[in-house]
Amino acid sequence: MDQHLEVTVEPESDAGTMPGRVDRDRALVQALRRREPAAADDLVAVYGDRACRLATRITGNVQDAEEAVQDAFLSVIRRIETFRGESAFGSWLYRIVANAAYQKLRRRAARRRELPLDDVLPAFDDRGRHVDAGPDWSTSLDDPARQAELRAVLSAAIEELPPDYRTVVVLRDVEGLSHREIVDVLGLTLCNVKTRVHRARLFLRQRLEQYVAPATAALPVGSGAGRGHRAP
Repeated sequence: MDQHLEVTVEPESDAGTMPGRVDRDRALVQALRRREPAAADDLVAVYGDRACRLATRITGNVQDAEEAVQDAFLSVIRRIETFRGESAFGSWLYRIVANAAYQKLRRRAARRRELPLDDVLPAFDDRGRHVDAGPDWSTSLDDPARQAELRAVLSAAIEELPPDYRTVVVLRDVEGLSHREIVDVLGLTLCNVKTRVHRARLFLRQRLEQYVAPATAALPVGSGAGRGHRAP
């Protein structure tokens, strides 16, 4: 199992600046550099919810997440002069939040048991295809109540993932970052990021299939179940 990572946040150089990626945060960055009184509030307004969401997924604990975000935002404010726009401001901030959250994990005495993904991931043949076909549960997704249940199951499944896998899947599928942006945030290789995202998604899909399969089996004949349709 992968060890918890810690990313070193280096001062960024002006080389390789990508103006198009940082324009949306340019005013916020400038306000932080000028130490404007309202800048900290603006930082929280823009990134507070997303930072808390990421930190909560990493730590698995709301109180630890809130403390990590507070530490991270203080670090952002104090070290804003080290940001030079080499990567997106949001990527730089997420990196600091992730580091703070991992520090909380290391300091916590009672460490939660990590799930060995290899024990629960689907089996593959020598061509990389799933050995067992997934059930058809597309017809069960039209019911709003069913959708709410699936969201709850998905959220619980994300909590079962090891922190390193929770981090990448939240950044990719909740926050909408690209694989290369996640590379910027976590300092991993592109291959490593893609592998973790893929493995995390496989685990989440399997958890959803375990929940949906009993209901799918009970669907009446002609409902569309059992036609070989795979879950997206």
